[in-house]
Amino acid sequence: MYRVIGTRQTRAFRVLWMLEELGEPFEHVPAAPRSEKVIAFNPAGKVPVLIDDGMPITDSTAIIQYLADRHNALTHPAGSRARARQDSMTQFLLDEFDAVLWTAARHTFVLPEALRVSGIKDTLRWEFQNSQKTLEQRASDGPFLMGEEMTVPDIILTHCLIWANAARFPIEGDWLNEYQARMRARPAYRRTEER
Repeated sequence: MYRVIGTRQTRAFRVLWMLEELGEPFEHVPAAPRSEKVIAFNPAGKVPVLIDDGMPITDSTAIIQYLADRHNALTHPAGSRARARQDSMTQFLLDEFDAVLWTAARHTFVLPEALRVSGIKDTLRWEFQNSQKTLEQRASDGPFLMGEEMTVPDIILTHCLIWANAARFPIEGDWLNEYQARMRARPAYRRTEER
């Protein structure tokens, strides 16, 4: 059985949701970042950590891609052109959505107050809006980012959109709001949210 360390309000949500989508049993240890329970497995103190047969795996994207590959679900086969497109989308989302939101969070509550630059949030909101326009051009016509089947990038994007809502970063365009509503209506997502 997998063990997931990290609170649901962090990127651990991505891992919990992936396991719900896969229908795999797991234990959830809702430990806060930099807590002793986390540092025991990740010296950086960052969550999530997935424990698989005693081996810790860190970084939410690495974890959910590992789970997708291991269970041959929510991913395209490694080495395929479809996987190259999927990996490209994953990297785009990490660079243009996740990194922007994380930088905003750092300048809101993570960094020491003396190091925070509040004005950076205006620049980050501008970047976030431009990235939404690019994403609309890159996304497939299917109900999911890569087409007819849900893949790893869908979990990353949906989590980033939830994060954006909480950070008051505007989500523009009907298509992205409709996409978010569709993803949040998934039974596995709802089970994760209710944990």
